Amino acid sequence: MFGPVFNREAVVMPRRPRSYLSRSLFVLSLFLLLCTGYLVLVGTQPLESTADHARFGGWMFLLLAPLQLLVLGFQASVTAASSVAQEKDRRTLLLLLMTRISGFEVVVGKLAATLLGVFSMLLAALPLFLAITLFGGVSLRQLGDVYLVTAVTVIAAATVGTVVGLWREKSFQTIAVTLLLLALWIGLGEVIASGAVPWVASSHAAWLSPPRALLAALEPLATPVVGGLRASILYLIFTAAMTVAVAIVGIVRLRVWNPSREVRGFVSKESEPAAVSHGGQMSGQMSGEASVGTQEAATGAEQEGTWKIRAPRRVWDNPILWREVRTRAYGSKVLFIRAAYLALFVLIAAALYQLVQSGVASQRPEISGRVLPAATIPMAALVVVSLVMVNALAVSSITSERDLLAFDLLLVTDLTPREFLVGKILGVLYVAKEMLLLPAVLVTYLMISGVISAENMVYAVVTGIVLFLFAAMLGVHCGLTYPSGRTSTMISLGTIFFLCVGIAICMVIMVSFRGAFQLQLAPFLIIILGGGAALYAAIGWRNPSSAVFAASIALPLVTYYAITQFLLQHDQLPAALTVICGYGFATAAMLVPALSDFDVADHRDRGASGDGES
Repeated sequence: MFGPVFNREAVVMPRRPRSYLSRSLFVLSLFLLLCTGYLVLVGTQPLESTADHARFGGWMFLLLAPLQLLVLGFQASVTAASSVAQEKDRRTLLLLLMTRISGFEVVVGKLAATLLGVFSMLLAALPLFLAITLFGGVSLRQLGDVYLVTAVTVIAAATVGTVVGLWREKSFQTIAVTLLLLALWIGLGEVIASGAVPWVASSHAAWLSPPRALLAALEPLATPVVGGLRASILYLIFTAAMTVAVAIVGIVRLRVWNPSREVRGFVSKESEPAAVSHGGQMSGQMSGEASVGTQEAATGAEQEGTWKIRAPRRVWDNPILWREVRTRAYGSKVLFIRAAYLALFVLIAAALYQLVQSGVASQRPEISGRVLPAATIPMAALVVVSLVMVNALAVSSITSERDLLAFDLLLVTDLTPREFLVGKILGVLYVAKEMLLLPAVLVTYLMISGVISAENMVYAVVTGIVLFLFAAMLGVHCGLTYPSGRTSTMISLGTIFFLCVGIAICMVIMVSFRGAFQLQLAPFLIIILGGGAALYAAIGWRNPSSAVFAASIALPLVTYYAITQFLLQHDQLPAALTVICGYGFATAAMLVPALSDFDVADHRDRGASGDGES
């Protein structure tokens, strides 16, 4: 129905063990969270009446439904973007365009192929959510609305990732633009919900924003019905129209965007005879005359504007760092990514400014009635987006070398591992300098405004530096470990996403029962140990190391302790020191072995690992 691209993926996907593994781990994670919530609640109060069970069911549904939307939306967008980017990096998309496959079959086929795995996970979790309705407090109509909003959002996110992948040329550009566009979509919805747009009612945010639509589905009585249509139906209409429009743009522009100008180059028709004639002169004359012919050819080409003659540039002692800093190693459209990130920064800065001017940001949680300081959520959102961008840039800096077969050439040169790693990491941090400096600017503004102290500002900046170094090193480590660019990208971004989502889930559960922290340690040991094992399987299974194993087990514990200290709002120095030591040790555990020798997965592993999809 969708063409050979989709048919091939539909035939191959059931043969991959990771398809079944991903579904099992997703459902198992949701089930463990359900069990953890039950154990925590039973430890604080008995579940005796039907009303107690109904409250528990409603609370767990309110926790797991946004988590499912977040996980599946992120996976759909990143998988779609990285799948198309890998086709471009390996030049296999050009082969598809030379066949009789239509633009509809390419765009919709890649989109449907991406949605196969995501929708299988969505359907696999359905029995668990149906079981939650047995506790009470959740109706089947609520469950249907939640699944409708989740499915529509997943399709929209995958469509954006697919079309952006066909538009942009480099892997980093594709992933960064996709995630930034989705972040701006959510940010604009929050702006509308706050009432900052005078000609749009705040209730209309439930029609336009995925989180607001999900919240309306979770709390249907608090959302007004317009024209007899629920908010989930209105969100379906808007998102479906937007998705179809984006897909049509991708279908129409497919063969305009591809092959890009970077691939096909530019040679004018008038320059071809001149180049041939000069080539004939050079082949038929002696060395002295050949130099004259070369100079004439260069002069003629310069007059016609086909060749760009310039003086050679001096390369630094570290050529890897020189290439990352002084050339357009990540494409010529990085400015668009910076503009999109700047737009997101302006939205978050405006939200913080409004909180500061209203005096809400200066209020402590116990005074304002909030569970967290008012400035926490906007700052955390910007930092998470920045970490994801830095990690995506780092992993693409390695995968692009692999896909272009340039990494094999680097291995036979006299470059040392130290030059390569230092050049890559410093180059990534230089290219992403806006994503490091702008969050620090907001933290400084909060300090000047009196929201936080100068001491806590220093803690936040130093902790942020350590986290950004960890994100960059993790991307380089995954790029060197996994031979497939798509696999390394998903594992690297998935690790960052796992740590960030784990932080959010721990915050929600601990805040809900913050009067009984001593009862939460035993239930959370399951999540901590399971998360540590999954982290080690992701970053240390192919290249085992005792240091990586210790870091994998310690990071969930570090995160748990740091969040607890932050929520207690007593002294932020223990939380900062814990994060700096834990994530600093994890960075060193990946960096030190690589400094002594290149430990990379060979291209021969592709067939054995099953990662060589086209």
